[in-house]
Amino acid sequence: MPRPPHLERHYTQRIGWLRAAVLGANDGIVSTAALLVGVAAAESGRSAVLVAGLAGLVAGAMSMAAGEYVSVSSQADTEKADLARERRELADAPESELRELQQIYVARGLDAELARRVAEALTAHDVLAAHARDELGITEAQAARPTQAALASAATFSAGAALPLVVAMLAPARLIIPVVAASSLACLAALGALAAHAGGASRGRGAVRVTFWSALALALTALVGRLFGATV
Repeated sequence: MPRPPHLERHYTQRIGWLRAAVLGANDGIVSTAALLVGVAAAESGRSAVLVAGLAGLVAGAMSMAAGEYVSVSSQADTEKADLARERRELADAPESELRELQQIYVARGLDAELARRVAEALTAHDVLAAHARDELGITEAQAARPTQAALASAATFSAGAALPLVVAMLAPARLIIPVVAASSLACLAALGALAAHAGGASRGRGAVRVTFWSALALALTALVGRLFGATV
């Protein structure tokens, strides 16, 4: 019996959504938790803390979506411009482009004759795809997708921001700061480990680096809230 084809899924296939999702969730937890801790440190009531957190959730989600869309759209525009130029060059000087592709394969270790045959075969199959991948470094797995990045960022930011907000609703008023800080850091450590695992990296290292910078953000925001809240 013929063996079924061996399908492989690589970590790079996750780059398009993983970066935006991790950034959104991480920023949602950190910024909202820091905002809640800062307002609570200024000795504000629970209602003021919750209103500030909800406003931060909405504003942050929209900001993340807009920022990701604009940023990734710029990348997509650059890719489209490069592909358009490559199409013109392929139409105007196909032989020169074929030699260029051949030289790329020679530089990667093939002899000139084999490199020429490979370049001719790939050109016959899909000339633009061959140049996009090997000359420009543009692949389907890593292509810019602005809408996907914007939606992933907004959704994950909202989900992340909801965690400290719910904790602040349920925690006793006098314990909002320690409970929000502790629960947020625990979630961030888990998120860092999960993101590192999804990307094929060390889970421990991912958890530590996220927790360290997040704890620093919470501490500084609490300090600002305490200092300015006492003087306003």
